[in-house]
Amino acid sequence: MSDPYRDWLKARLSVELGVREAEQAVQGAIQRRGWPALRALGPRDVVAVLQDVYTLMQSTYGDARADKWLESTTLDLARFAETVPVPAQPTPGPIAPAPGPIKWGRRAHDLPLLLARSHAEIAGRSLAAIRQNPDLRALERAAEWDVQATQAEVRRWETEEMLSKLRADHARIEVADQVAAAAAQSELLQLNVAELDEAARAGQPVAGQLAHTRLMASQTAAFLEAFTPLIDLSDADTPLTMLDLDLNTARFSLGVPLHPNVLRARHALNYAQWQAGEAGEGAPQVAQAQRALHAAQQEAQAQLDATLGAARAHQAALRDLAAKVETLERRALQVSSLGADALSLARVRLEWRQTRTAARVQAHRLEEALRLLEALVSEG
Repeated sequence: MSDPYRDWLKARLSVELGVREAEQAVQGAIQRRGWPALRALGPRDVVAVLQDVYTLMQSTYGDARADKWLESTTLDLARFAETVPVPAQPTPGPIAPAPGPIKWGRRAHDLPLLLARSHAEIAGRSLAAIRQNPDLRALERAAEWDVQATQAEVRRWETEEMLSKLRADHARIEVADQVAAAAAQSELLQLNVAELDEAARAGQPVAGQLAHTRLMASQTAAFLEAFTPLIDLSDADTPLTMLDLDLNTARFSLGVPLHPNVLRARHALNYAQWQAGEAGEGAPQVAQAQRALHAAQQEAQAQLDATLGAARAHQAALRDLAAKVETLERRALQVSSLGADALSLARVRLEWRQTRTAARVQAHRLEEALRLLEALVSEG
């Protein structure tokens, strides 16, 4: 059985580790993950093995050399993945069958994933039929790209499902943060009302300010009355997720050649080349397919760059806000230890809650971006 990615991986690792050690590294990674021993490896599987070797190189040669090696190796793998499809071995039956027939529209959010799985099943069966028919063997390479594209589409919708659940969890905690911040604001407003009441009794002209503060206090109380029963307030006290990962573009370079649209365009190019026959690259349909592939690659690169840019922005904002949270925590301790009045302490607590809420949002958006980026290149 052809296994080009395994051969590439062994050749690449042999340069750094030696032939015997490279074979052991590959076999060890396969055994740890429980992969079938004879299964052909794909680019995401190779990334998993490279991560294992990277960890080993860090302890042996240090971070600098390990980082440089991983970056150059990942870029080479991305170039290899642009031209070599995974030698797919279609399995009988659906890749991931639905638990049973469902009524149309009953669970509309599941339909894209079910559709993608059916396309992957059909592509696998087509590849098996092409391999069995000598007259169609010239189509095998295009069919392999088709299988890879449909499986990538399944992975895309599985990733969407994962992100949907993650966002729901994040939204629950973010609402708890908002309620906790509103509770801190309510405490401060009540103290402000009491202070202004006292000033009004002393004859100071604070009627307008007092009326406005009472209005804000009543609005905040209405918000708390509506939302407090809906949330678990202890969620607001969960620690911030501090993800400080390397967002080097090379780490995610496989995101372009493995993008479903790029794989689909590469399948279309191979199919056009088969249709063109002896006309070859000069055929109009081949030229059109090449342009479509180039456009798909540019779009995938733009999406990757946008996600990386957003992740970097969230990471930078999180660092700044987390530092402010720590500063406010220290200030609260100082104010409390100095025996300050309740109003001063309430102000610090409210600012701390508000800053922590903003930091949480950045931490969640960063985690969502990182999970998406990892899904582009990991073996899942």
